[in-house]
Amino acid sequence: MSTLIVHHRVGDWLPKDHRVIQRWINKKLAKVAERRRRRDFEWHPVIQEFQQLIENDADLWMNFHAMFEQVPTKPPYNNDPTGRPQIRDYITMLDMFNLIIGEAPDYEENDLVGFPINAILDWPMGTQAGLAAFMIPKVNVMFKKMFDVWTEFLVSPASCYVLSTEDNGWFGPLASAAMPNFDSTFVCDPSAEYHGFTSWDNFFTRLFRPGVRPVQFPDENRIINNACESTVYAIKYDIKAHDLFWLKDEPYSLFHMLNNDELAPQFIGGTINQAFLSALNYHRWHSPVNGTIAKVVHIPGTYYAESPTMGFPNPDPAAPNLSQGFITQVAARALIFIECDNPAIGLMCFVSVGMAEVSTNEVTVQVGQKVKKGDELGMFHFGGSTHCLIFRPGVKVTYIPEYVVEAKVNINAAIATVE
Repeated sequence: MSTLIVHHRVGDWLPKDHRVIQRWINKKLAKVAERRRRRDFEWHPVIQEFQQLIENDADLWMNFHAMFEQVPTKPPYNNDPTGRPQIRDYITMLDMFNLIIGEAPDYEENDLVGFPINAILDWPMGTQAGLAAFMIPKVNVMFKKMFDVWTEFLVSPASCYVLSTEDNGWFGPLASAAMPNFDSTFVCDPSAEYHGFTSWDNFFTRLFRPGVRPVQFPDENRIINNACESTVYAIKYDIKAHDLFWLKDEPYSLFHMLNNDELAPQFIGGTINQAFLSALNYHRWHSPVNGTIAKVVHIPGTYYAESPTMGFPNPDPAAPNLSQGFITQVAARALIFIECDNPAIGLMCFVSVGMAEVSTNEVTVQVGQKVKKGDELGMFHFGGSTHCLIFRPGVKVTYIPEYVVEAKVNINAAIATVE
C-alpha cells in the first residue's frame, strides 16, 4: 500500500506519517459503530442543525457529497492500513463530529493528533468542492456553533480526564517526553490532581512560570520583541493593498487581511512577518512593543479553507499547514492595533489567526490601555496557530540574523530593530 510521509511538516499539528491519522480515524469510526450498535447515543442538537443546513441547501448538499467523491480512490487516499475505507460521506462525518464534541483530545501515541476535526477533513479540504463549501459564511457560522458546544465541555472539570498519567494522557510518559521540564516551565501544582488544572482549556492556555521567558530589552523602544512562542513562517516587504493571495508563493493581500479596515491604507507598502505556534506551544500572545492599544477588531472567517494550490492532485497532508499565508486573508482572526511609544514605528498591527477547531481569538486588552513589552494581549483556545506583525511603509525594520524562516523563537525575545 502506498504511504504518504511528509519529512517537513510545518506546524507539527498532525503526524508526519499520514497512517497515524488513518489509525486514529479508524479508532473513532469503531467507537461510533459501537455506539450505534448499542443505541446508547443520539446526535446533539447542534449536529442535527448541521445536517439540516447541508440537506436543505442545494449548493451545500452538492458540495458535501462532492468533497468526499473528489478524494481519489487510489492509495494512499482510499483505505487505512487495515483495509477499512476512509470517511466517504457527510453522515459519517457528522457521526464523528458528534463523538468529538463530547470529548477532550488525548495525547495520541508518538505523534500528536491535536486537531481531531482537522484530521477528519484533511483530504476533503484539498478538493474543489471542499474549498467551495468551507469558504461559505453560513458553513463557518455552523462550525462556530458546534465549536461553542465543544468549548462548554472543554472548559468544564469533566474534560480533565485526559490530563492523566496514562499512555494517552497529557501527563503520561509520551506527552512528558514531548514536553520535558513541564513542572518547572509552567505554572502548575505537580502534587495536585491533574497538576492543579481545572479543565482541558485551563491546561491548554497554561502560563509560563515567572522568569521562564524574560522580556529582552524591556525599555528599548528601538527593539521589537517576539509576540508568541513560535516558528518563523515568512517575512515579506512592500505589501500590496490587493494581491492574488491564493497563489503558491502566498502574497499578502493587505485589505483582505485587515478586512478593509479604515486603518488598512496606512500599511500599504509595509512589512509583515508571520510565525506559527505548534500544538505543544504556549498559546498566549504578548505585546512586542511599548505603546497604547489603539483599536481591536474581531473578524469572523473560515476554519477549514486551504489554498487551492495546496489541494489535489498533490494535497497538503496536514492541511491547512502549508496555506498559512492564504488563511491570513480568510480565516477567523483578531486585529490589535498598537500606537507605539517609538514614533519611528508609530501604528503597528498584531494579527492572530484562528486555524481549525475551537479557534477562539480571545483579546484581553482594551482600547486606550497602555502596554509594555511582554504584557499579555490575548490567547488562542484549543486551536489558533499563526500570527503576524504588520508595520507601515517607511518603518525600517531590520530583523536579527537569527530571525529566519523555520527558526524557533521564544516569546519576548528580541527579533528586530527599527532605525
